[in-house]
Amino acid sequence: MKDPFPIPPPEWLVEASQPLANFLSMPTLALHMHEILFAFALYTFLFVVVSPIFSRAVWPQTYANLNRRTLVNWDVHIVSFFQSVFISALSLWVIFADEERKSIRPKNMWEQRIWEYTGAGGMVQSFALGYFTWDFIMCSYYINIFGVGMLAHAISALSVFALGYRPFIYFYAPVFLLYELSSPFLNIHWFCDKLNLTGSSIQAINGALLTSTFFGCRLIWGNLSSFWVFYDIFRSIQKGHTDLTTFDFGAPHIFSTRDLLRIYGEEQGQRLAFVGGQKIPLWLALAYLSSNITLNSLNIFWFGKMIQTIRKRFDPPFGTKGVGVDEIHYEPQEKVKAAARQAANAVTPSTQQGGSVKAARERAEAAMNGPVDTNDAASVQRANLPDGSRSIEVTETRSLRTRRKA
Repeated sequence: MKDPFPIPPPEWLVEASQPLANFLSMPTLALHMHEILFAFALYTFLFVVVSPIFSRAVWPQTYANLNRRTLVNWDVHIVSFFQSVFISALSLWVIFADEERKSIRPKNMWEQRIWEYTGAGGMVQSFALGYFTWDFIMCSYYINIFGVGMLAHAISALSVFALGYRPFIYFYAPVFLLYELSSPFLNIHWFCDKLNLTGSSIQAINGALLTSTFFGCRLIWGNLSSFWVFYDIFRSIQKGHTDLTTFDFGAPHIFSTRDLLRIYGEEQGQRLAFVGGQKIPLWLALAYLSSNITLNSLNIFWFGKMIQTIRKRFDPPFGTKGVGVDEIHYEPQEKVKAAARQAANAVTPSTQQGGSVKAARERAEAAMNGPVDTNDAASVQRANLPDGSRSIEVTETRSLRTRRKA
């Protein structure tokens, strides 16, 4: 299937991006640079403009009271929700509508799955790469908010989808993008907590959908797909090359701008246009496999944390609300500790209740006509005793009390 994106690649942009594409040995990158830039601009626009306007219109009080950290998180979740719905629908459409892709599903057609190119597959990969580029920048800039785990996820996803422009395993791009089927429910779960719907029936139903789609799409479907892509790559390395065509095309062959635009317009001719007699470099296989393993490992880890987080929202026996320490999903641990310290400081008696330590000591000494031996006085109270004498009570931060009669 040819690229269905309504805007064809501008010739000037193809020519301008070819030096980068040639340097990276990714000839098809130049044909989809306009889609990558469009996707990146779209997600940036959603984050900067659409999310604030939409959120202030729908949840004006909640959005206005968010602190800076939660505000960034909120806008990122809006973008993530849109992207996950959009890319999942786009991937499913290509999987079911691309007849050329359907024809290479049989197990013996592993060479086609490794090297074949279609414009539709390139479009899906480009919208994914545009998002993961945006996500990488956000996770790098706000690493104190999203943590090292999310940055590792962004780097791995960016690497996996960037390597495909040689072309390399275009067939599997929409397969692995179905990971995103669980992301809308993950975002809804997060918004439930911020909209005072924690423990509600809405969050309970969403939690069931979240865990089932995450387990089915990321752990079952994802790991099975990883096995098959690993198997295809292993067979290609074992064979050493491909005999699909006798032409000396494919990476690192350098195409002209006119050649690329001609290939872009040929539905059948484009399929093997970049294949030739190339072989898979060992570094390419290792880079892809290591990134894929990183993503799968993070999914397994996050699934366990997700179960803990969801159960913490509900009462026993199925939930663990009120039992143990709360788990905060996707939050860096140092931020959890900082939040705990802030909460502890909020309930600690402050010196404002009775003035400063120095002021409290001076008032006590004046009332007693003598010094009061205390180092950490937080408040001073004066009272008349039944025998007519005066009493000064000094409360210390160490919960010690000194009482003396006048």
